[in-house]
Amino acid sequence: MTEVIGVRFKEVGKIYYFSPKGIKIKSGEKVIVETARGVECGDVVIGNFMADDNDIVHPLKEIFRIATEDDIKTLEKNLARKDEIMKVFTEKIAEHKLSMKPIDVECTFDGGKIMFYFTAESRVDFRDLVKDLAGIYRTRIELRQIGVRDEAKMLGGLGICGRKLCCASFLGEFQPVSIKMAKEQSLSLNPTKISGTCGRLMCCLKYEQDSYEELLKITPKVGALVETSEGRGVVTDVNLLTGVLKVQPEKNKDAAPISFNRNDVKLIKDSRIKVNRDEIAALKSLED
Repeated sequence: MTEVIGVRFKEVGKIYYFSPKGIKIKSGEKVIVETARGVECGDVVIGNFMADDNDIVHPLKEIFRIATEDDIKTLEKNLARKDEIMKVFTEKIAEHKLSMKPIDVECTFDGGKIMFYFTAESRVDFRDLVKDLAGIYRTRIELRQIGVRDEAKMLGGLGICGRKLCCASFLGEFQPVSIKMAKEQSLSLNPTKISGTCGRLMCCLKYEQDSYEELLKITPKVGALVETSEGRGVVTDVNLLTGVLKVQPEKNKDAAPISFNRNDVKLIKDSRIKVNRDEIAALKSLED
C-alpha cells in the first residue's frame, strides 16, 4: 500500500495519482506537479489515502508543492491567454486554408508548451502551421487531432434528456459502448434514437448494461420455446424490466399471444439476440 492523492488537470478529466511527500493535502487544494507534458497545476479531488500498489503506475511521481498565491496568479494568467491564442489559431488555419476545425487550446503551467486541439475528416499536413505558431509564441507547439467524442467533452452541451452532457459533467473517461448493448436493451436501432450529440452511441447505454445482462440470464428471449400453464409456446415479445413475456401457443397459432411472468414459465429451449450483418454495417460508425 502507498499513500497517494488524486489529481485532475481538467474539470471533468481522468484522475492521476501522485505522492504527497508526507504532506496532508485536502480535496479542493491545488498542487504543482510534473507530468508527461510539463509542469502543471492540478486540482486535488481525492485527499491522502492508501492505494493498492497494483492500482498505481510506477514510478509514482511526487508533488512539487501546494500551489501558492503566485502559482494561482500564473494559472489565471495562462487561462486569460486562451481566447487570444484561440483567435490566432483560427486565423492561421484560415490563412493556410487547412480543412480543420479548431476546438480548444491549453497552456502548460510553466509555459513550456501550448497544445492546440482540432477535428478534421482526414489527416492534415499542418507542419507550416506549427512553424507559424512556434514563431509567434516562442515555445513548444503541439497540434492534436481529436475525435467527435472528445470534441463534445471539451465544448459541452445538452443531451436529448435535457441535461448537461455526461462526458462534460462527470465522466472522467469514456467507456466502450456497442450496438450489441442497444439490441440487448430492446432499443430501436434508429441512429437518431441511440446516438448522442457527438453522433456516436450514447454513453448512458453503458449505465444499465450490467443489470440488463443479469436479467437476460433469467429471462427467455424472443423466439425461445417455453412451457406454460396453457401448454408449450414460443416467446414473441419480452419486457426485461417487468419480466412479462408474450407467448404464442403452439397448439393454436392463430390465437393472440398470452402474457406470462417469466417466473411462471419453464424454459425448454432458449433463443439468441441477433444483430444481422446489414444492421452492424449500417450502424458500425456509431461505435467509433
